[in-house]
Amino acid sequence: MKAVPRLLLIGVLGLAGCTSTGTATPAAPSAGAPAGQAAVAGFGGTDLAWIEINIAMDEQLLPLLDLVPKRSRTPATLALATQVRAFTDAELSILRQLHARAGLPAENPHEGMPMPGMVTPEQIVEAASLAGPAFDQTATELIKGHLEQSENLARSEDKSGVEPQTRDLALQILRTRQLALSTMPSTKP
Repeated sequence: MKAVPRLLLIGVLGLAGCTSTGTATPAAPSAGAPAGQAAVAGFGGTDLAWIEINIAMDEQLLPLLDLVPKRSRTPATLALATQVRAFTDAELSILRQLHARAGLPAENPHEGMPMPGMVTPEQIVEAASLAGPAFDQTATELIKGHLEQSENLARSEDKSGVEPQTRDLALQILRTRQLALSTMPSTKP
């Protein structure tokens, strides 16, 4: 974590709503860019923080999506997981390219930081112990929380980001989240 410039860390924490309890709501993102790094790459502070938080959130969602075909037999839950997996894989590819282009450090500054919408290892263990309707409800609620938070973060990037490809991806994410949330199965038992 020491490789992350202090200003970037402040922007990331503000954008992600990181807390020790995971109950905070996202704060307004910092639009400032770390001196040197962002100026050379054409990325602002919001862009950099948004790239890192989305990689972390998407990577931590994947184990849950991997559980769905094993634990659920409900067509709606299976379809949701398939849809979310497809756009998450595509977005992660672009996010990793942006990450490399921006020259961001390899360390994940969000590791171990509970954040709204972040699927935790503990939640994966809990979901893996469930099957049938209980699994479907848990998985759908976790996916919904992830989609809603990534939609909020994409709005922040669209509003405050400066790097064109990063902002384009945020707009794409807004569209995919709106569609997925509008067709999501009920989380009621």
